[in-house]
Amino acid sequence: MAPRYFGNIAAWLNTEILGVDTTESRVIRELLIDSRRLTDPQTSVFFAIVGERHDGHRFIEDLYEKGVRSFVISDIVELEAYPEAGFLLVDSTLDALQTTASKWRDQFEYPVIGITGSNGKTVVKEWLYQLLAAHRNVVRSPKSFNSQVGVPLSVWEMTEEHDIAIIEAGISQPGEMTRLQRIVKPTIGIFTNLGAAHDAQFKDGHQKAREKLDLFQASEVLIYCKDHKIIEEEVLAYPFNKTRFFTWSKRHKADFQIGKVEKRSDATVIQGIFNADFIRIEIPFTDEASIENAIHCWAVMLYLGFDQDLISDHMLSLAPVAMRLEMKQGMNNCSVINDSYNSDLQSIQIALEFLIQQHQHPKRTVVLSDILQSGRTDQELYSEVAKMMTDKGIDRLIGIGGSISEHADRFVMESDFFPNTEAFLNSTLMDSFNDETILLKGARQFGFETIGQALQQKTHQTVLEIELGALVQNLNYFRSVLRPETKIMAMVKAFSYGSGSFEIASVLQFHRVEHLAVAYADEGVDLRKAGITIPIMVMNPEEHGYDVMIRHSLEPEVYSLRVLGLLESAIARNSKLTGPIHVHIKLNTGMNRLGFSEAELPELIMRLRNNRKIKVVSMFSHLASSENALQDGFTHQQIATFKRQYEYIQSHFEHAITRHILNSAGIMRFPDAQFDMVRLGIGLYGVSSDPIYRKKLLSVSSLKSHISQIHHLKTGDTVGYGRIEKVETNMTTATIPIGYADGLGREHGNRAGKMMINGFPAPIIGNVCMDMCMLDITGIAAQEGDEVVVFGHGYPIEEFASAAGKIPYEVLTGIGSRVKRVYFQE
Repeated sequence: MAPRYFGNIAAWLNTEILGVDTTESRVIRELLIDSRRLTDPQTSVFFAIVGERHDGHRFIEDLYEKGVRSFVISDIVELEAYPEAGFLLVDSTLDALQTTASKWRDQFEYPVIGITGSNGKTVVKEWLYQLLAAHRNVVRSPKSFNSQVGVPLSVWEMTEEHDIAIIEAGISQPGEMTRLQRIVKPTIGIFTNLGAAHDAQFKDGHQKAREKLDLFQASEVLIYCKDHKIIEEEVLAYPFNKTRFFTWSKRHKADFQIGKVEKRSDATVIQGIFNADFIRIEIPFTDEASIENAIHCWAVMLYLGFDQDLISDHMLSLAPVAMRLEMKQGMNNCSVINDSYNSDLQSIQIALEFLIQQHQHPKRTVVLSDILQSGRTDQELYSEVAKMMTDKGIDRLIGIGGSISEHADRFVMESDFFPNTEAFLNSTLMDSFNDETILLKGARQFGFETIGQALQQKTHQTVLEIELGALVQNLNYFRSVLRPETKIMAMVKAFSYGSGSFEIASVLQFHRVEHLAVAYADEGVDLRKAGITIPIMVMNPEEHGYDVMIRHSLEPEVYSLRVLGLLESAIARNSKLTGPIHVHIKLNTGMNRLGFSEAELPELIMRLRNNRKIKVVSMFSHLASSENALQDGFTHQQIATFKRQYEYIQSHFEHAITRHILNSAGIMRFPDAQFDMVRLGIGLYGVSSDPIYRKKLLSVSSLKSHISQIHHLKTGDTVGYGRIEKVETNMTTATIPIGYADGLGREHGNRAGKMMINGFPAPIIGNVCMDMCMLDITGIAAQEGDEVVVFGHGYPIEEFASAAGKIPYEVLTGIGSRVKRVYFQE
């Protein structure tokens, strides 16, 4: 096997090393494409990937300063600036990354399972890992690393220590799967199913199925369900050479025939016929997706020759797949990140990366269980875990389990160890957590959910779930429609439109948003205390807040001569200022709310030029009706007025002043007015008044509750205060613990609004109470404790708001503080 030296990568890419050539001694363990995820500089090679909105070459200097000495580039760099580094110059760094992974894949002859499909890929991969890990040394894709860059990173994880690999592959447009096939080269293929994801990029389902089948063009076997008609038709039409098929079906003749499927209260029994034998499994799930995913896994295990009794035993213990990290508010001003369904090196690395994004607390603690079935010696395993913890700056480790406890001496940070979860829960340490971020990372059998319940603040049954991954995807969408040089100011005022403060700001800072904006100084101070270091504009500076803003390096908006005078007085009081205060000048171009009029500009310019302790970093204005096509004439007039006023002011200053006028709707509708920066607000949270643009965004927030009680009412009964809802025919009602104190408007009552229960709409009946409301659930199969979607997936916030004559801004910012925010990261 060729060792992973930098020189070998150069040979694979057919290029020479520029700069320092240390091919024999420079071992490469990490392929790095994101400078923020650097862990071991000495053994990393950075691929400077170039995309529509990013250029990895911008981060070479920073990575060099952090110790990275191996780079793959597509643009020339000044070699003299990096005297200890080696560079590989290629035409495309993405192609180079994929070629490197492909050449590495060629080193191995053990089975590689490739998985694709529209849904279930990650679950099938993780369940196969659970089923196989006790018998094989398995390497698998981390989480959902199934893209053009994720697949190469997954394949790079393969080593001679493993004896089977499970790699997930996904595509979003034609032509992508052929590239992934050359990297993965699966010997065993699984096609899970075909759904609606990325439909817009393909002519129809048949084309999408054909594209996905490219992954298996050279596989020994393809495992799939014959009941998916399009998949079956395209498999039979695809020009496979030597690929065999292993099929399963509920309705058609197949290699593996599925018979009776019996759902029980908390489990499902599945019967089948294989090789003329009647066989059965039981799984601890009842939903249709889990049943299909389990059968896929069952088919793979049968194909691999595992004993049916062993398969049945393992299927019983399948655990839910944690598709996302969960962060909640904890006791004693803590944040709790719960990722307690599995514990392996890959998932630990991902969880630690999420942990270091959080800066709201001064201390980071990890509660970690034994790592099971790693395929390594405990000495090697916990040495690597200890290095991970040190590299990520973890302040305290709590180890739970016999194996990790035996290697306590490898952890140099503050640490405590316990033989089991119960011992930890009974210890005095449970009372010691205070003002820290706590990551729970445990194998399923350690039952870390009990730790999470003990540490989390007791919550209202109604919660606002915030998908941080959706927030990032929306951010990236807006970046894709902006010019590469256009900066983004993200609006996090009003508790980030009700979604949270530092939690949202930390993610935006991690993803390199250039500016944040808050409404008041105290919001900015809270972000500074939570570790937010990027520039923050304060849009409504108050007279008593200037000294605070100066102390915390906040940047006030200046919109009038009076406000300028208040700032000048504060500067005079703070005589020890070492540098100028950065300010943002607001111009009134027709909104007539705040901003300098044209007549005030000469005096403004004179006072700014005469005060060297004030530096204007941006000028901006506010569009009055950017979302309304009927007002486009006025909007263009505002933009023209802003350009004229800006040019007049800029002509009096030597330094370049940033310009911005576009909000979320403006970004979509007036691309020619991007100027130097845009202000991204409600669109970042997945909300748009335009249904066309709404389809391009992901919903970030979901407001959910549960059924507290169900009543069966008879004709003549009434519901709620004032007895407004009168029962005319027998009715079933559900009481939900959310009322106007939580942000549910009284306007939603009396059948104006609705909520979703098990996929069905349930009207809100009677008057909304302070803490509760009632729903008509007649005809809906529901029971007490069932989840209720107030708005979110399946019921957009725009529809929910419109039902009460509101706009989404009102709904989001009106959600009460006792409704706990729960943050998820895919």
